[in-house]
Amino acid sequence: MEEIIHQVEGIDFHHPYTPYDVQEQFMNTAYEVLQRGEGQVGILESPTGTGKSLSLICAALTWLRNHKRSKYETSVIEAAQEFKDEPDWIVDQMLKRKREEILKQWEEREARLRKIRAQEKAIEERGSKRRRLEEGNARNSKKTDNSDDDDDEWLLDEGQDKDSSQDGDDTSGFSKETRVLMNKLGLGSLKTTEENEDISDNDIKFISELRRPTFPASLPDSLLSGNSSTEPEGIKHLPLSSRQRLCINPAVSRLGSLPAINDRCTELQQSKSKDRCQFVPNADNVSLTYKFRDSALATLPDIEDLFELGKKLHVCPYYASRTAVPGAEIITLPYPLLLQKTARDALGIKLEGNVVIIDEAHNIMDAVANVYASEISLNELKRARQMLGVYVKKFGKKLKGENRVMVAQVAKVVDGLRVWLEGAAEMKSDQGIVDPNTLLRSKGIDQINMYKLIQYIQDSKLAYKIEGYVAKAESEGESDVSSTIRSTPILHGLLSFLVSLNNLSSEGRIFYHKVSKDDIKLSYLLLSPTHAFSSIASSARAVILAGGTMSPFEDYTAHLFPGLAQNKITTLSCGHVIPSSNLCVWTLSSPRPKSDTKSMEFEFSFQKRSDKSMIYELGTAILNICTVVPDGVVIFFPSYGYLDEVVSVWSEAIAGQPKTLWEKLQTKKAVLRETKGGSSDEVLAQYSEAILGENKPSSQATTNRNGALLLSVVGGKMSEGINFSDRLGRCVVVVGLPYPNIHSPEWKARIEYIESTTLERLKVTCPSTPRSEALIIAKQAARDFYENACMRAVNQSIGRAIRHRNDYAAIVLVDRRFAADRIRTKLPGWIRGGLVEGSENGGLGQMMGKLSVFFRGKKTSLNT
Repeated sequence: MEEIIHQVEGIDFHHPYTPYDVQEQFMNTAYEVLQRGEGQVGILESPTGTGKSLSLICAALTWLRNHKRSKYETSVIEAAQEFKDEPDWIVDQMLKRKREEILKQWEEREARLRKIRAQEKAIEERGSKRRRLEEGNARNSKKTDNSDDDDDEWLLDEGQDKDSSQDGDDTSGFSKETRVLMNKLGLGSLKTTEENEDISDNDIKFISELRRPTFPASLPDSLLSGNSSTEPEGIKHLPLSSRQRLCINPAVSRLGSLPAINDRCTELQQSKSKDRCQFVPNADNVSLTYKFRDSALATLPDIEDLFELGKKLHVCPYYASRTAVPGAEIITLPYPLLLQKTARDALGIKLEGNVVIIDEAHNIMDAVANVYASEISLNELKRARQMLGVYVKKFGKKLKGENRVMVAQVAKVVDGLRVWLEGAAEMKSDQGIVDPNTLLRSKGIDQINMYKLIQYIQDSKLAYKIEGYVAKAESEGESDVSSTIRSTPILHGLLSFLVSLNNLSSEGRIFYHKVSKDDIKLSYLLLSPTHAFSSIASSARAVILAGGTMSPFEDYTAHLFPGLAQNKITTLSCGHVIPSSNLCVWTLSSPRPKSDTKSMEFEFSFQKRSDKSMIYELGTAILNICTVVPDGVVIFFPSYGYLDEVVSVWSEAIAGQPKTLWEKLQTKKAVLRETKGGSSDEVLAQYSEAILGENKPSSQATTNRNGALLLSVVGGKMSEGINFSDRLGRCVVVVGLPYPNIHSPEWKARIEYIESTTLERLKVTCPSTPRSEALIIAKQAARDFYENACMRAVNQSIGRAIRHRNDYAAIVLVDRRFAADRIRTKLPGWIRGGLVEGSENGGLGQMMGKLSVFFRGKKTSLNT
């Protein structure tokens, strides 16, 4: 370890600015993890506003270039070893030839990419890409001609026999050269389950960060000596995404839903298709495919760049991008494509010997669960059955052999699940765990070979064909099509649920949940990400999880890397770049000092939080905070239900008081609140306008209101991804500890799973542990997981405030439990460092004094 640390010290990370100490610490740690390799894991926390993403890029690219230089030098040394018994002049000639070959390949590639970069620089159109993409999608959504012959498009192909189901996508109609190229590009029998990704600015922000630093060439100086090129070697970055974001075929992209796009795309590649996709890479457009590859590697593209490049070259960016994978230094892709081995294989991504870096990794365990989650509701099953009926009525006489049998089996499965849910709707409990054996016995669907049925649905594109035909029939207003039938991918949802049902393991459970009086749903939940993440953890050279709020760390080591030796895990919690004087953290345990024996305590546990007197005291504390804190104050409550309850109490009239507490708050600041299912953008715009707007409404001009108060919910839309920087977040208040509902079936199942797996692990690692002691350890492990889930949500909310070096804010933690050492250790290091010592004993009066001094000092320094 000491030797590695010594190697890391003094490295030039090529940071475009003078890095802060915490950035140096972060880059050194990340580099050390990558340098050690051999299954190393780094869990790194650096607060938002500390340049974490740029530091990751600088550390990773510096290591990668150094690693490549070392490999080149090693290859030359190995070449010399082959001729160690030959005369020196022969060895010298062979080494010279080897160096020249390496240099020539490097120079040719870099010259080619430089030429493309020069061309692209002259025709940049980045500012109008989004608008063109949206206009293109609008044009693609036009209706196509509907004739009776077109109905054959939705008819199931004949010969869905064993051979076709085993072979997957049929490529027999293509030439040998095309089949070789298609296999190279990942076109063929490999199947991948892709999930829809929200289109966000994250990839664009990453690209902008990637463009800041420059790095030396990946060739060692000994090979570059005398080379006339002085231009630094460009970074080769490739973003990958789903067909939904990259498809340029209007006949496919207009379908809208990702499952339908996937099915139609693969169908248009089959030899039986009368309209093969003209954009798919093949032997005829291989030169355009390689031009796409070089352009992608030359220009640091984002997803929209690849889409536009594919349109320009008339080649599919989804498939053509795979030719760029071997030459890329950085590949970015969404969670679903990374977390599933089938998806990685289809994209040609190999983790062995490579590094996996997950930024914003605080939600990685939830992301794993979401990738493997699925659900189907009673109303959806009813619509699915109706769709099947409409389809069979149209094509029933044309269905033969296996098609007829399999469509009947799908109907039987739908009926079985529907009957079970109709029975569950009569149960007293609104939610619960489902025994899969009981579920499968409904209508005898346990007699169906589920694996074979799933394969058939995938190979035949049954879901796409049925939903496509029904959507067409509905658009034509056919009288026998119910208006309740929609073109949403219900059957694709059913397929996902059947896959989950077929792959049930000890890590997953099925639940039922009553959605409304008229609907109930089945859902599959992955209880632990361990097995799903294991293919990444065991394959990659190194894994780095980085985020602004990774604390507490224990869950990542226990559930993502449970079998990894401690000496292979490196954790780091960086401080903030702000000076300590810019942060004030106060634990408000009670309205009055602890020395006041009559003082009540703030404890917003489920059992005590409905105490009206405590809710009123909370409102009084917030009213006082709004008096001394300028501009924006954000309050985070445990749940939407509790926020409604609090507002209701604050709105009640008090004898002898001319105004309610709610009205008093509105005289201090403009009060806005987040609502479940409401528009967060609209609320945030109103909140920002109240604080930053130059032209305030006349109703505000006549008051003494100073800024705005935003009432939000931990885990809601305001608690993640929104920056309350500067005036928007001068104070963040967290009310209570937002523990999940431990009595819900999902959390009962999680707790039970953690306890049982902990006991099993103890039997293997510590077989001499007494049963009673093992039970205590298992229960504590479950308790820690439960508590950590709560604290991750708290930490994510707290992180909304301080966003850059010159920012400042106060953080108030309202609950006596925040004073417990067990809870405080789960706060990020920079928050713990800002805690006012003894604040938990001070009460509201002392807090007000501290806040007044804090903000007066900031006002004075700004005036100065």
